[in-house]
This record gives sequence, structure tokens and C-alpha cells, in this order.
Amino acid sequence: MQKNIIGIFLGAAALGIVLLLAGGDVSGVSSGSSQNGTGSLTVVDSNYFDFGTISMSSGVVSHKFVLKNVGASPVVIRKFYTSCMCTSATLQIAGERFGPFGMRGHGIIPRVDQTLDLGDEAIVDVVFDPAAHGPAGVGQVNRVVTIENDANNPVELKFHAIVTP
Repeated sequence: MQKNIIGIFLGAAALGIVLLLAGGDVSGVSSGSSQNGTGSLTVVDSNYFDFGTISMSSGVVSHKFVLKNVGASPVVIRKFYTSCMCTSATLQIAGERFGPFGMRGHGIIPRVDQTLDLGDEAIVDVVFDPAAHGPAGVGQVNRVVTIENDANNPVELKFHAIVTP
């Protein structure tokens, strides 16, 4: 009996660790919807942007990426998250804004669940705060915004900057 209780406790602890490492994301546990796999979300120009040299004292900088569904069916954008708390991302589809979304692992990342029909575009506004890390945050910076979708092809938007005081 005591071995069963210990086994249950260890199993629950392991599940808790997995959920913690996943940033509280339990969307894959019980989805209820099938993934179509025929939509294709792509970045129109480039998934990479170089801010060049930017100053902490100048404040936040931003860049807009354009996404487009070039597949054979609609794509559902599920979640957005960033690689660092100094970065946030906002989604805009047909004039409606969602977000801002932040770093995975720092609270639950809410689901977006917005459909992008075939040929439709969305704008992702990525905002970077070069002063977020304080005086120690100078130098080369590389960050990523990840967009999960039901087409099984996560999209990564990347940027680079050299931060000066």
C-alpha cells in the first residue's frame, strides 16, 4: 500500500515537472480538434530582421513581420511566445489585435486560436526593449518569436541587435 502511494506521488511530481518545463502549456493534452496538415504558414519577406546597433537610452524598437497562408486549407494560429522577457509580440488579423505575448515559461501563454484562410495575411509586431536587462545587457542580442499552428510547422521570427548603453 505504501509503495502505491509513493508511486502515485512520484508520478504526479513527474507530471508537474513536465508541465512546468512546458511553460504551463497543456494544449496538447486534450485538443479535441484534428490537425489538418494541409495549410502552410509562411513569412512573406524574411523571418529575420537586423536592428543594427541600438541604444538602451533610445527606448524600445519594433519590426513588423507579415505571415501568409499559402497552403491548401485554413491554418489556425494556436500560440505565440518569445525567447526572452525583453521581447513581446502582437498578432493582427483583419484589423483585430491579439496580445501582446511574452516569454514561454513565465506564466501560461494564452491560446490565440485565430484562423488564417487561404491567401490571407497577418501582421506580427515584434517589440524589443534593449534596456530590459539593465547595464549588463549590452552587446550582441539574438531573439526568437515562435508561432505554433495546426499545420505542424512552427514559424520562427528572428531578430538581431547590438545593444549599447
